[in-house]
This record gives sequence, structure tokens and C-alpha cells, in this order.
Amino acid sequence: MLVLSSPSGAGKTTLSKKIQQSDSTFRISVSHTTRKSRPNEVDGVDYHFIDKEKFKDLLNKKAFYEHSIIFGNYYGTSKTGVDEIVKKNCNVLFDIDWKGAKQLSEFKELNLLKIFILPPNKEELEKRLIARNQDGKESIKKRLLAYSEDIKHADEYDHVIINDNVETCFNEIKKIIFNRLKA
Repeated sequence: MLVLSSPSGAGKTTLSKKIQQSDSTFRISVSHTTRKSRPNEVDGVDYHFIDKEKFKDLLNKKAFYEHSIIFGNYYGTSKTGVDEIVKKNCNVLFDIDWKGAKQLSEFKELNLLKIFILPPNKEELEKRLIARNQDGKESIKKRLLAYSEDIKHADEYDHVIINDNVETCFNEIKKIIFNRLKA
């Protein structure tokens, strides 16, 4: 089970999709969220978009391996969703933040390989957040403030990679996965 985490905008979702596209044994764990979908997102593919009441109901039923509130929205990884991927003899790929990774780590049976993705620097991160054109100025400001807290947790991961070039970063991740599978 591969965990990719990063500060918002550092490239973990892009890298997760590249991994899944290049290796059919990997399936991205589709998280539940209460945030509104972005124009290019598809329910059930990018996220399971649900309301807060439904999320809280699932939380009370202990249906999540991990959950958190990020920028006012709830996110969670469904135990059922992960179990379905495993039943298909596929590798699970988690695209989650450090808080979620920490909660997942409590489940020793998950056998995690954790990789933390960093942007080259905060200035580059800001450029990427602006360029992706998905967030308003206030949201970008919040994400940049969270960056300082996020990077403090990089040492909790098996590997840390600086994403200054998506292809180079992707190739480093593939090498790490190959070495792990070989071991």
C-alpha cells in the first residue's frame, strides 16, 4: 500500500494518477469528502462527494481508516473501499495528507510504503497553486500557511522526494516501488 502525501499543490494527485496509469496493479483509494466538486471532478472517480450529515454517520459507524477536516471540509478513507481494492489483488494508492498518513500508520496490517512529496520551495508552490487555477486568493493563502506545518512531518515517511520535475519525481517513485516489491 503506497501513501503519497505532500503540501497542497506539490503534485501528489498528478503523481498518483501517473502511477495508476503506468501500472494497472495500482488503484487509487477514492476518499469521501464534504467539499464541493471542482468543474473537472467526477463523483466516485475523484472523490465520493457527500454531505456532512452522511459523513458524520459514516464516522460514527467507524467506516474510515482515516479522516480529517481540511480547510473546513471533511475527508476520509473508507475501509470498505480499501478492502474492495485488496480483494481484486491490486495495490492501494493513498493520496492523502500527513494527518491521514499518521492515522493509517496505526493499522499495522496495512503494510504501508510512505512517500512525502515536496515542492522545490514555497515560492514555487505558490506559483503552482496560482497556475492550477482551482482556488481563490484566500484559499491559496491558507494552503501556503499550512505548508510550514506540513513540511514538519516529512521525517515521518519512508522517503522524501522533491518534485521539481514531474517526470523525474515519477521515475524516483517507480524506482522506490520496484525496490520495495523486490525486497
